Amino acid sequence: MASRFPFRIGIDLGGTKIEAAAVDHLGTVRVRRRVGTPAGNYRATIEAITALVEVIERRIGETTPVGIGIPGTISPITGLVKNANSTWLIGRPLQQDLEGALGRPIRLANDANCFALSEATDGAAMGMTTVFGVILGTGVGGGIAHGGRILLGANAIAGEWGHNPLPWPAASEIPGPACYCGHSGCVETFLSGPALAADHRRHGGRSLSAIEIAAFAVDGDAESGATLDRYMDRLARGLASVINLIDPDAIVLGGGLSGISALYERVPLLWSRYIFSDKVVTRLLPPVHGDSSGVRGAAWLWHPEEEG
Repeated sequence: MASRFPFRIGIDLGGTKIEAAAVDHLGTVRVRRRVGTPAGNYRATIEAITALVEVIERRIGETTPVGIGIPGTISPITGLVKNANSTWLIGRPLQQDLEGALGRPIRLANDANCFALSEATDGAAMGMTTVFGVILGTGVGGGIAHGGRILLGANAIAGEWGHNPLPWPAASEIPGPACYCGHSGCVETFLSGPALAADHRRHGGRSLSAIEIAAFAVDGDAESGATLDRYMDRLARGLASVINLIDPDAIVLGGGLSGISALYERVPLLWSRYIFSDKVVTRLLPPVHGDSSGVRGAAWLWHPEEEG
């Protein structure tokens, strides 16, 4: 069925930026805008999103469906935001307030779900049935796309591997760093960008960002190399537990750390020892759309056969 809308607007609501784009029916981004996120200010966040939609719609000359990826999810029980590391959104009726501000129905989904949907639709995992999308950045998120649709789950938390314990922990990894969710030793506390930097400092390294550590490791710095080795083993363990549960065709990495090229060669060599299979054919892939996957996946929340 052909879409009656020539465009969809996708919005990626991040902790530091809000990005919006008009995507046509072929997946081409026609207009893109980005503003800083008014962190800590819920009302200003609503106003910033509304303003972005208005600017883009004036540019394309259309009123169009809007999908939004958020750093959390909407509780199917209360209709309020939960599990957001942008904590000023928690407990807020974000979908209701945005629909009121924009004067139309919108669709919201977790940002990692949007990433997975984008890469499964026309990205790195195009044509594959089950895709696990991973965000490795300021936090750690995950989303599952199956058959070209997001797998939401009964509690709207399918794919949230970042707040499970790090699997097969060594004694030195117990209880693990404290997490904002209230527990210790979550995957996020080991595999986010800040976690990688903190691990480097704990082992006597200089104060460096995650990307700097990876670059120094490539240049032969021993301390950085050891830090990256620890990181890759932990990532392999974390992803192995996902493969044991959902057995995806592909895992696509996104977020700032997805640009570390060594991950794609080393991690699949490491994860085999933890996966309950004689052979592992799951592929670990870099994203095709990179930073654009968030807005593209949000736009793909609207499917032609569901438009009305």
